[in-house]
Formats: sequence, structure tokens, C-alpha cells
Amino acid sequence: MLKGSMSLKVDNAVINQFKFSSPVSYLQNLSPGLLFLRVISDDEFSLEIVGEGKPEPYQLWPESFVPKGFLADMKFMKLGTGPDTFYTERQLDVPSDLTVRINNITYLLHKYSLLPKCGLLQRLSSEKEDSTNVVLDLHDIPGGDEAFELCAKFCYGISINLSAHNFVSAFCAAKFLRMTEAVENGNLIMKLEAFFSSCILEGWKDSVVTLQNTQRVYDWSENLGIVRRCIESIVDKILTPPAKVRWSYTYTRPGYEKKRHQSVPKDWWTEDISFLDIDMFRCIVTAVKSTSVLQPQLIGEALHVYACRWLLDMTESRPNESSSSQVDDSPHRKRRILETIVSLIPADKGSVSIKFLLRLLSIANFVGVSPVTKAELLRLSSLQLEEATLDDLLLPTRSPNDQTSHDTDLVKTVLESFLRQWRRQTSASESQSLLRSIHKIGKLVDSYLLLVAKDANLPVHKFASLIETLPGIARPEHNDLYKAINTYLKEHPDLSKSDKKQICRFLDCQKLSPEVRAHAVKNERLPLRTVVQVLFYEQEKKGNTATNKTHASPEQHADRQETSVIRDELSKLKLSAGEQASKGKGNRSSEPGTSGVHHNLRKSDDKQQLRQEQSFKIRAATERETEKERKSEKRIFLGFI
Repeated sequence: MLKGSMSLKVDNAVINQFKFSSPVSYLQNLSPGLLFLRVISDDEFSLEIVGEGKPEPYQLWPESFVPKGFLADMKFMKLGTGPDTFYTERQLDVPSDLTVRINNITYLLHKYSLLPKCGLLQRLSSEKEDSTNVVLDLHDIPGGDEAFELCAKFCYGISINLSAHNFVSAFCAAKFLRMTEAVENGNLIMKLEAFFSSCILEGWKDSVVTLQNTQRVYDWSENLGIVRRCIESIVDKILTPPAKVRWSYTYTRPGYEKKRHQSVPKDWWTEDISFLDIDMFRCIVTAVKSTSVLQPQLIGEALHVYACRWLLDMTESRPNESSSSQVDDSPHRKRRILETIVSLIPADKGSVSIKFLLRLLSIANFVGVSPVTKAELLRLSSLQLEEATLDDLLLPTRSPNDQTSHDTDLVKTVLESFLRQWRRQTSASESQSLLRSIHKIGKLVDSYLLLVAKDANLPVHKFASLIETLPGIARPEHNDLYKAINTYLKEHPDLSKSDKKQICRFLDCQKLSPEVRAHAVKNERLPLRTVVQVLFYEQEKKGNTATNKTHASPEQHADRQETSVIRDELSKLKLSAGEQASKGKGNRSSEPGTSGVHHNLRKSDDKQQLRQEQSFKIRAATERETEKERKSEKRIFLGFI
């Protein structure tokens, strides 16, 4: 009689736990799918039932990571014809004479079944003094108790199903137990090797699943050549022309279902290998790159798919929010994955997108990659910054102490790196190309400024710093910059006068369109100094327009020359109204015949003087504040010409 606690498992899932007191014969008839009864402790047993014809699921991947249909079309091998029962109970019809202990599990077995097929058990049993009841500890068997049970069932002739999921552990355990042909013909190792060569390595998904399962017993798998042969099989299939691909693969890109009738996509292999551990993935990508058969963009796509599965979900949330689908979300593991991906990026420009590079850089700032990795990401990002769109720059801030919505610091860092490289390109033959390049970046940055200006938590020093990073030559016009500054002032109504001056000092009135200048004159959000600058420029421009207007007649030209002379003389003399009146009175007494002419001229001079005095007042109010800025801007422009 057996007494104790039993847990009932169906398809590897515990469905009930109950107390029992029942003879072995009753347990044997409990279910036609009975597999085995394991002794876990003196009063605890485990009864496992597996549906008929189903392989035991020894896979490592989380269920949420395995796409629908991934396990379809995979090969299985069934060995043995005996009933699906396996007991480890002390009181059987044939008493047990071999006890095997693996960790916390005890197996009560029979030497007549196991020893003829297991060379290791033969040697260990012969070394025991008590040959009637041998107790062996096999705690270091690769694959643990699950792998040993497969080998033991084979020895008993019990039917077992082998697949890519349990092949690695079974093969390593069989090697450990020395189940070779030298011990007995038709032994387990020979059958497993045949299955590996003719079935697993011939299949695409079988090879990928087998390679992934080597992780549990990597040292054994490496020494036995399983890892090498799986990688060779996978690489060989990746290099197969798409037109010759006949095996099933995973491809879940949007819209692909509608194109089933079309040819196999060139990147058909990228999703399946993205389930692999990063070290396995690195070996495959390195091997594929070394052949120089595939385009760099395909290598880049494989890196992108892998990063999307293991890394890029981090950019959608704050660092303290973890993804439930990930097996290991530790920063150390993320850092190792990121550094490996960066090291695998092809040197060819455009092999990966700028959006992908910027997202990797955003994650790098959080997980703390090495300085070398970060510098390489910065270099690659700055090389392709011209290809970026506004959406590419919208990266969430990753600092828990930063309440802003967008990572402006990262954008500023990439922009500075771009400008350093841009300044080094001084070839005269590429001057037009360089000018177009910097103008395009200027347009992009101003669009970004307009968007982030709406963030109420963006501090003024970050906004001003981002404006200042871009040199003056990058902005042929300041309309977009004005809109961004106006938006920032609108969203931050409590700014001090000094803060307003800090961001408005970057505006150049000469680069504003007439419509924008007209808006600026009436804009109450702008500091008075900026409004005065716009008014002064408007007046100065009107004067220049009048002076340079197309000549209609010689008489008009003479009048303009005379007016110009009068204006210049007034500017030089800076006569006061009283002095002009005194001079006019003296002239009337000496030349009375010309009193009417002098009277008209004086009226004209008075109006001209009034305009000049207004101009002098405006100029004096702004000259001191703008002199330093004009010199600084002049140096910037000269530095880029």
C-alpha cells in the first residue's frame, strides 16, 4: 500500500493535489495515460499523466514568446513500444535493486533493465560492495531528472517521444550514462545521432529550437558539437536564396498575410533567430556577415528585430515599469544585449535607420553601456542625422527625476556630435552640399523646438541651450524659430524678464518675414527690447527701400539726392530746434527775397529732423545691448564661411 500526498499533472500542469491510500495495482489502472510515479520524499509522490502522442515540453522559452504556429511542422521521434508506465515504488512485483538519487528525487529501478544499456551504471555498480541493492547519486547528470527519466524509460522499453525540445538534454544525459554501441547494439546515442542528422539539422525551426535548448547544458553541448552543427545548419539556410526556401518560418509583419501569394521575403529568417540567446544570435550574425553574401540592410534588419523583442519596449515606458513578457529584465542583461547589437552593426551607412540608432542611444543612457559603445552610437547617429524626421527625435525622457516629456538632452548631444563632424568637412567642392545639409538640420531642429515648446515642464535653460547649439548659418530664416519661441512664451506665462530675454536674444529681425515682423510688433509676450529691435529694423528697411527705389525721372532723382544731403548734414550737425530757428531768422533778415523758400525748406527740415531724432533715440536704446551680440554672430558666420 502507498500512503502519502500526490500531485496529479496533466500535460505538465498540476491539476489537483490529494491524499491517497491505494495499492499499486489501483494506481496502474487509474488512467490509460499514466506515465510514472516519482518518490519526492518519504511521504510525497508525484503522478504525471501526458496525453497520448504528445512530446514532453522541455522548452526554455516563455509561452508568450513563442508565436502562434512556431511549433508547427517540427519533427518527432518515437522510441519504444511498452506501455506508458514508469514506477519508482518500493513494493513492486519485482523488487527494486537499484536506487538512483538526483537532487531531491529518488528513483527505485532495476539493474536488469538499466545496466545492459548504461556503461556508467555498470562501472559504478561494480564498485559497490553491496551488489544486491545499489544506491547511486547522479546529481551532476546533464539535463537533471527530466533527462534521466527519458534515458531510463528507453532502457525499460517504454514509449518516449523525442523532439528538438528534449533532444539536447537526452543526448547529453545518454553521453553521461555512456549509452553507446560498445555497451549494446542499437543503443540510445546512436538513435539520437541519427535523429539529429537526418531530421533536426534538415529543418529550420528544429535547428533553431535545438540551439536554444543547448543553453541549459551549454558546456556539454559545445563539447559534443551540437552548438557548432546547429549554427552551421542555420547559417546555411539563411544564405539560401528566398526562391529556394521550402520550409516554414515565422513572419508576423503587418500586411504580410495579404501577400502570401508573393515570393518569400528576403528577411524571412530574422524573427525566428530573434528568440535565441544573445550569444547564439551573435554567433549566427557574425557567421552570416563573414560570408558577405547578404546585403548590410538585411543584417541591420535582423538586429532591429532582435532589439525590438528584447530592448525597444523600454522606450515606451519609464524605467521603473517592467515588461512582463521578458525573461530577465536586469540592467546587466540589457547592457550586454545592447553592446552586442552595436558591435554587430555593419559599417555601411544606412544599414540601420536613424530612428533605430536614436532609440538604442536612449536605452544606452539608461542601462549604462560602456563609453566605447555610447561613442559609437553617437557617431553613427550623427552620420545619419540628416535622414531623421521629427518623429524620430521624439524620444521619451528616461531619467526618473526629469518630468519633461521629451529627451532634449539626447537630441542636443547628437546635434553637437553632428556639428563637430560637419565642421571637419571643409572641402570646397562640397560647399553647396554642406550648406544644404546644415539648412536641413536647422529646419528639423526648429520643428523639434516648436513641438517641445509645448511641454510645460521644459526648463528655460534647456530650451535656450537647444536653440543656441545650432549655428546662425543653419537658419537662413527665423520664422520657425520665432514660432517656437512664441509658443514657449505662451506655454510658460510666468517667465521672468531675464528668461524672456535669454531666449529672445537668438532672434534676428533681418531673417524674419514681413508678416512675422508685423506679428512681433504687436506681440505682448515678447520683451520690449525685442519689439524695439523689430521697430528699428522696420524703419531702417523703409528708409533703404525709399533710397534704393527704381528711378522714375531725373527730377525725382535730384530731389532724393537733395533730401539725402539734408539728412546727412542734419546727422552730422545734430542741430537742435532752437538753433535751426535762430539760423533761419538770420537768413530772413539778410535775404528777404527768399523768405518763402526758406520757410518751406524749414518745414521739410523739421519733419526730417523729427524722424532722425526718433531714429537716434531708438538706436541709442538698443545699440549697447546689441553690439556684443552682433560681434558674436559675426564671428559665428565667419567661422562657417
